[in-house]
Amino acid sequence: MASLTAKFASSEQKSQDSEKLLHLYWNRAELKKEFAGMRKEQFKLQDRIKQQEGATARLQQKLDHLEDLLLDPQWVGNVVVYYQLRGLALRCQRKLARFAEQLKQQREQRQHNNILVSWNEERTSEARSLESQILERREDVHLLEDQLQSERHRLMSMSGFLKVFRRRSVTAILDSLAGQIDLAREEEDAVVQKLETVKNRKPPDNEGLDILTKRSINLMILAFAQQLYLHFTDDNLAKLVKEANEKSVGAINYGDQTECDQILERIKKCVEVMDTNSDFAGVLQQRAKLISEKATFPNDDEAVPVSASVATLFSIDDESVKVGEVDILGENYWEISAILSR
Repeated sequence: MASLTAKFASSEQKSQDSEKLLHLYWNRAELKKEFAGMRKEQFKLQDRIKQQEGATARLQQKLDHLEDLLLDPQWVGNVVVYYQLRGLALRCQRKLARFAEQLKQQREQRQHNNILVSWNEERTSEARSLESQILERREDVHLLEDQLQSERHRLMSMSGFLKVFRRRSVTAILDSLAGQIDLAREEEDAVVQKLETVKNRKPPDNEGLDILTKRSINLMILAFAQQLYLHFTDDNLAKLVKEANEKSVGAINYGDQTECDQILERIKKCVEVMDTNSDFAGVLQQRAKLISEKATFPNDDEAVPVSASVATLFSIDDESVKVGEVDILGENYWEISAILSR
């Protein structure tokens, strides 16, 4: 007996040891997995640190270069002109982006309003049809109730012998009428529930602009971008603005201090005129129409036109139209490619 007990005890001990080893094995596997994940994250962070260090070094080089330029009397004026031109470029970008956003919102609102009008008309028509059905059901119920009341009155007014003789047939008629009334009321309740569902139906969400509307918006954006270009072209500022936006400080020499001051004065006057001149909606409409007559698109699903097809510059003065060639889209004036609807 003692030997048997010892065997059972030994077997139980081995089972416990096996469970402990298995538990340790799984713990080790989980730890290895966590360690591998931590190492991977460490490498990612190290890469990010190197990238940030590189970006910081490049930025420091730019700052050192800018400081050297500002310390040089011959370059101070050029630096000021450069950043004034970049500021003007940013001003035009924001003006164009704000115009585009307002245009998109107006078109989205108009399109959604049209959808809501159509949806509301459909809902109203459906509700009226259901209300008409409810009235019909109620009229049916009233007629059946009148018939039921008439039959009951006829049964009550019968003489004793006739009442016994015809009671069964009249009772069947009464039961039939009562069943029809219940059915008509159930049908009325079903239609009433349908009506409630229709009245509580939520309006459709804004589904976004269709491709034709996006194209129309883009043509207006191009028209406005041309307007900005024309505003600065007389003072030759448009190309200077674009150049400053593409090159680094110190890469462009605008001349001596007198020439730099003249450019700054032109910038100031153009900005003042641009901020006060806003009455050109009709011109934009006319220019957008002219652009649309030449615009082509890569395929039926594209909202942005081929840049070469919209490179004609339309200068509109009163009723006269002058034509030039400037690829506003292809050369990405005012960062227009990021502003267009797609």
